[in-house]
Amino acid sequence: MSQSPLVRNYEESGAIIVGGTSGVGLATALGFADAGVRRMVLVGRDEHRGSEARQTVLDRCPDVEIHFIAADASDNAVVERTVSAAHDAMGSVDICVNSTTTAYRPELLHRTPAASFSDILTGQSLPPMLMTRAVLPLMQEQGGGSIVNIASDAAKVPTPGESVLGAAMAAIVMFTRVAAVEAKRNGVRVNAVTPSLIKGTRTADNVLSDGFSRSLFEKAATQAHLGVAEPDDLASLIVFLGGPGSARLTGQTVSVNGGISAF
Repeated sequence: MSQSPLVRNYEESGAIIVGGTSGVGLATALGFADAGVRRMVLVGRDEHRGSEARQTVLDRCPDVEIHFIAADASDNAVVERTVSAAHDAMGSVDICVNSTTTAYRPELLHRTPAASFSDILTGQSLPPMLMTRAVLPLMQEQGGGSIVNIASDAAKVPTPGESVLGAAMAAIVMFTRVAAVEAKRNGVRVNAVTPSLIKGTRTADNVLSDGFSRSLFEKAATQAHLGVAEPDDLASLIVFLGGPGSARLTGQTVSVNGGISAF
């Protein structure tokens, strides 16, 4: 029989959170701290936001050993260095959460410049792919770990204005599923979370500012009869997926959307 997967409890886990300086990523860091995780690395592009996010976690849980690394998660060489530095700082990487976004706003296909396709596709889909690839060997070597990739419901629901974005999100979802199938033999779990509109984030402020995207998401919000999701709603699920309670769960794509859609 194969050896049982290594499933560490929260107190024993080291977590790296990409996009951990605001929104869902920061809410997730706080959620992990509340759950008992005491070793964390936040990754983001902005030094100032990173410093503020780190202090926010410390204000909640002063005994957390938390680091911030400024990095562009779409650059493979940078990603490799970041993961190596995170591993050195924490001693292990047991949880990896990829919560990166771009400033993209939904627009109908015939109004979307073809020249922007490449940036939309790579900007959204490449960071979680590169991070998954970088942490996977470390988790395989230790015999377990959990990777959570954040995509969106655009991966599942054909939504006007999200043709190229939906393709990028679908790429994240299929990548996650295949990685899960490949990694399970080494005890590594890989799952995806697919929100729709998330209240109180910079992305929401962007898409609700004006134009087509505003009408699209205002209409979607009326279908969220359980309430439009907030960062803490996503964080609760991500913390569960990163912990021992999800030890038998992999290759899944879970929507948190307040009832906007069901599938």
